[in-house]
Amino acid sequence: MPKPHGFSYEQLGDHVAITHRGRSATTLRGARAEKFLAEVEAGDAQLVMARWTGAYKFGNERTARNHPRNRG
Repeated sequence: MPKPHGFSYEQLGDHVAITHRGRSATTLRGARAEKFLAEVEAGDAQLVMARWTGAYKFGNERTARNHPRNRG
């Protein structure tokens, strides 16, 4: 699976704004923001941000594309 890239985050007071390629992806507040910051410090920041925003690949894209329902 390719490693995600293009994510960045900014801590603004009590909340965290996550962007992907310059566009807003999500905003976390309170306990969720604290948990996110702890995970970023402990692991790979790009993977953590991709997981928290839901912008990561599941590995089934080729299977879904070839499904009869999705064929053009």
